[in-house]
Amino acid sequence: MEINVLKRVTEEMTGNRSVALITVTEATGSTPGKTGAMMAVLADGSSYGTVGGGKLEGEVTRTARECLETGEDRLLNYHLKDDAAGIGMQCGGDAQVFIKVFRPQNQLILVGGGHIAQALYHLGMMMGFRVTVVEDRKEFASRERFPEAEQLLLGDMGELMASMSLNNGSYVVIVSRGHQMDELALRAVLGKPAAYVGMIGSRTKVAHTVKSLRETGVSEEQIRQVYMPIGLDLGGQKPEEIAVSIMAQILSVKYGTTPRHLKLLETESESAPIL
Repeated sequence: MEINVLKRVTEEMTGNRSVALITVTEATGSTPGKTGAMMAVLADGSSYGTVGGGKLEGEVTRTARECLETGEDRLLNYHLKDDAAGIGMQCGGDAQVFIKVFRPQNQLILVGGGHIAQALYHLGMMMGFRVTVVEDRKEFASRERFPEAEQLLLGDMGELMASMSLNNGSYVVIVSRGHQMDELALRAVLGKPAAYVGMIGSRTKVAHTVKSLRETGVSEEQIRQVYMPIGLDLGGQKPEEIAVSIMAQILSVKYGTTPRHLKLLETESESAPIL
């Protein structure tokens, strides 16, 4: 059974899905789960395998789901007694349980392989992203341009994005060669659980895209989730400068912050009244 649980954990990780592996590391006395028992709790809340069932399994499953939210590993000790120190079981033993969370590495998906995408590729690699490049032009999806990209996907960009599995570690940047291609790729990812979706374009292009999406029934909520025009207003116009502004926005979304000058924060702190 333990082998099957580990196989399921591997399958979830291969599919870029978070999973928590629960292992009974020590069991003494009368316990439902013996030392070495394993169970996997998946991102959708379902479980695979068992650590003995009963209230112990319910408790560790609940905690594992919390760990999936926070990304924390936890070592837990349970007293299987029906008293103030226990969890309301009659077994009388003790169990130590380790919860290990496996989360997919952040994935940067570049739709388009032009100059901005190439600059973003270098930034993404430096910051530990797994980089995927999606293109329909062979010369722009080459190892010469993106030597260490995890994937170079060549074909119809709309179809490729529609078939791609995304999750809360996926950051999608749409910077293809034209408005029509950009919109096709955008439509393909709307509604998918990506952490970030951004599309390059002028305000006129964005207004046209928003109008087109509305006319075909795309909800306002889905439209608001797209960062367009993409990036932070840092003032630069070179491909490398635009790439920095996009990556800065991605990091802001990733860490849940509002970009501000640290100098201003320092000034505000100095001027704050002492209570």
